[in-house]
Amino acid sequence: MDLLMNFSLWAAIFAIFFAQFVKVPIHFAVTKKINWSLLTSTGGMPSSHSAAVTALSTGIGMESGFDSTVFAVSAIFAIITMFDATGVRRQAGEQAIVLNRLVTDFNKFVDDVRDWPKKAEQTKQKELKELLGHKPLEVFFGGLTGILLTLILHYFVYL
Repeated sequence: MDLLMNFSLWAAIFAIFFAQFVKVPIHFAVTKKINWSLLTSTGGMPSSHSAAVTALSTGIGMESGFDSTVFAVSAIFAIITMFDATGVRRQAGEQAIVLNRLVTDFNKFVDDVRDWPKKAEQTKQKELKELLGHKPLEVFFGGLTGILLTLILHYFVYL
């Protein structure tokens, strides 16, 4: 039952759900379109990965002390996670954009070159996911979200 009382864990879980949920209204504010698939997708504003690791690290710091070894471990874990979100995962998304463009161009070329008999329905090709990583601003606001949510939760839990 100690797991149910782990403030840092619950702060991180809450930050993930909050960051994923808030992507829908932010996307709507920018595009005027509701996209419910953002609730379970990677990428976008704010970064739920950054929100989670900063919430976890902030909670650990508040509970164990910002001078504790476990806080140091969680802080380094958060830094690596946020660096990866803007680095490797972002580049993988950029490569997916180029690959999807190549596939589209190749298919257009094939369609133009061949005189295919008419088909009733062509099967759709699955594109690679392009929104894998985050822009630095998305990671920053994800991290800020995690810290602020943890401070607010801590205030209400330990009122």
